[in-house]
Amino acid sequence: MNQLNNEELESLLGETIKRIRLLKNIDQQTLCAQAGLSVTALKNLETGHGASVKTLIKVLRGLGKTEWLQSLSPIATINPMTLLANQAPRQRARRSSKE
Repeated sequence: MNQLNNEELESLLGETIKRIRLLKNIDQQTLCAQAGLSVTALKNLETGHGASVKTLIKVLRGLGKTEWLQSLSPIATINPMTLLANQAPRQRARRSSKE
């Protein structure tokens, strides 16, 4: 997939969205009414002919696939082993001097 150019990726995304819509047995007009967008905007998205991020978000909401957006920015997790490895080495305490 890394070898695909922007147009090919946009087309692939549109085909995937169309396939999901058809699997859910939702026609374009119904999805557009639910998502609050025009049929032209949905057609542009599904054919890979340019669509805004807002259109993509509305369509994903209409299809119940907003988890796709969450996968774009995964929650950062802290790996305990990395924390341990990044800590400064412990230093021995000096003995207090006796006067």
